Amino acid sequence: MRKKVCILGLGYIGLPTAALFANNGYDVTGVDINQDVIENLNEGKIIIKEPNLDELVKKVVGQNMLKGSLTPSESDIFIICVPTPITKDKNADLKYIVKAVNDILPYLKVGDIVVLESTSPVGTTKNIVKSILEKTNLDIGNDIYLGYSPERVLPGQIIKELVSNHRVIGGINEISAEKIKNVYESFVEGEIYTTDTDTAEMVKLIENTFRDINIAFANELSLICDKLGMSAWDVIEYANKHPRVNILNPGPGVGGHCLAVDPWFIVESSKDLANIVKLARNTNDYMPTYVFNKIQKLTDKTKKNIKVCILGATYKKDIDDMRESPIVHLIDILRKNNYEVELYDPYVKNYEVLNNNIYECAKNSDFLVLGVDHTVFKDLDYKAILEVMDNNIFIDTRNFFNKDNIESIGYKYYLIGSSI
Repeated sequence: MRKKVCILGLGYIGLPTAALFANNGYDVTGVDINQDVIENLNEGKIIIKEPNLDELVKKVVGQNMLKGSLTPSESDIFIICVPTPITKDKNADLKYIVKAVNDILPYLKVGDIVVLESTSPVGTTKNIVKSILEKTNLDIGNDIYLGYSPERVLPGQIIKELVSNHRVIGGINEISAEKIKNVYESFVEGEIYTTDTDTAEMVKLIENTFRDINIAFANELSLICDKLGMSAWDVIEYANKHPRVNILNPGPGVGGHCLAVDPWFIVESSKDLANIVKLARNTNDYMPTYVFNKIQKLTDKTKKNIKVCILGATYKKDIDDMRESPIVHLIDILRKNNYEVELYDPYVKNYEVLNNNIYECAKNSDFLVLGVDHTVFKDLDYKAILEVMDNNIFIDTRNFFNKDNIESIGYKYYLIGSSI
């Protein structure tokens, strides 16, 4: 008899995970609070753009191996993939995790496995999830096996990396870790390492924090080099010629639900110690304001209505995910300061200032701002775009274009991270 898996949360991680389990012999129910998501899933349709995901979902739904539901059902394995946003005070908001765990309580039985995948502060599995599960009066760790198994994937390669990447699984005890490892071995081809839940939670947080800190260093160099009248891009390029130096590139900030959020979970647990972590977060959060200041410096103060055409607002190139995007924050800052803003992004379906026609978007614009280095932006006709603009200012936040090429068209080209 096929094992049953219930996945709670059908977002960028939950849905691909559900599809992979279904494709490897499990009878999977995907649960989400969004009725449209459930209806679409049961028709084999999805809105998430990921290579190979659409075909995989159609396949397993057609085979009746994956179905969507607004509520959980009796299963052998419950996997929680719900969001963990932050509050205004930069603390973890665990309400979705708490709700998900409470929702599965009526369906739990002896021998079931519960896995938290949602990124969480250290201690969430052991202290919060376990305490809720204890309402069943079952022995957590012996009757119910509990653990934490974070994903570590790159948007745009989620299916590939869920399968091929190494994985860390933390169990509330050793038998829980081994039980969960056996489950994930059904599709994970990378190595699977087992540990305790606190360690696994911390591993996830420091992976993303490490990257956030390294990006913050590059962005801080961008600010410093700008002040000193030099190009951070040149400085970093030459510094990286050293065999033991590998500085990342600066940009307009850091986005995504992981890098822009997870470091705050470390700060929350160790406010008196996480000084570098906090400083890195603040530096990266400042970068949209830095870009705005550059736009404001170049603004014609004699003109009443200033329009900015933004190219790209997802948090990284060639994906549709706008969560915590620094360009979204830039758009908000511009609008609060009475700039007219329109966005052109072929990956975005719905957004308040979205215009799906690049020429209408750029019409009467004073600024063309490259926010995201989508590959498709290389093929736009920038000469034709310039012809419909009121001014010719081009701001590149990603070092995506060659200055000489852009200026030969007729633009005034400015690169973030160099003196303006």
